[in-house]
Amino acid sequence: MFWQSLSFSFSVTGPICILLFLGWLLKRIKLINDAFVDNASKLVFQVTLPALLFLSIVNADQSVKINPTYIAFGLVANLSFYLLTSLCCRLFIKQKQDHGVIIQGGFRANTAIIGLAYVANIYGDSGVALAAVYVATTTILFNILAVICLTATPSNTQSKLGLKGLKDVATSISKNPLIIGIILGVVLLTLNIKVPSVLIDTGQYFANMTLPLALLCTGATLNLGELRSTGINAWFSSFFKLLLAPILITGSAYLWGFSQLELGLLFFMTAAPTAAASYVMARAMGGNANLAANIIAITTAGSLITYSLGISILYNLNFFP
Repeated sequence: MFWQSLSFSFSVTGPICILLFLGWLLKRIKLINDAFVDNASKLVFQVTLPALLFLSIVNADQSVKINPTYIAFGLVANLSFYLLTSLCCRLFIKQKQDHGVIIQGGFRANTAIIGLAYVANIYGDSGVALAAVYVATTTILFNILAVICLTATPSNTQSKLGLKGLKDVATSISKNPLIIGIILGVVLLTLNIKVPSVLIDTGQYFANMTLPLALLCTGATLNLGELRSTGINAWFSSFFKLLLAPILITGSAYLWGFSQLELGLLFFMTAAPTAAASYVMARAMGGNANLAANIIAITTAGSLITYSLGISILYNLNFFP
């Protein structure tokens, strides 16, 4: 049983690990550069990932139903975990100027890239369709909470821009290509509107590019050298992101009685490393950008281990098809 669970875990994490490593390697040997990563990341965010999420929903098996209770649970659970992270940070971390970055690193997950990659690898389009709605709602929540925690940092010179920051987030959310693609897919699926096959086939070409290209870019931006200069604050935040979040949220969902599919999706979403967007937002709002980069590096590398452990446990509990 041990070797079976280990083999299954590697079959899931292996392709993601290899693509991340290839991204890092290609950047090291200068086959790709920062300009490529920037442009490819924009292409993924603005075109290919929205296409993937949209097609996953409109092509979903009609038996796949979106459970409003499940989505509501995800929002409440993530909000509660944010409050727990904030409380513990204020109790145990003395450097108040870093609180916002630490808190953001502890709760903000890379659900749209890493989480979806694992979901697609195991559950296919049906799993991605359900996960897409979760990604849309939590993306909105994560952006709002990120502005709040970074604005609340005592030394943040831009704290007076908090209200403006929230307005900017509301504007960016309304224009977010991921959310637009998901909402459009849900509307067409609900109204049973058929998309012409030529558009489906064209969109599928874009969708097929998404995860390989996104993982290569993620690997290329991973700076393992940052780990040597990492302090206790980054490890504190990473502990919350990699261990406490999946254990507490997935465990609570299990006690609530959600289905195995829903529990599996929730694990992959909450066990995802810290979102790369946390660095951009920390830098834009006057936070400790170097600390944010360290947290991303630790959680991205560490998630390969914690994902493997979690997958092995869930496999032994017969959570996967």
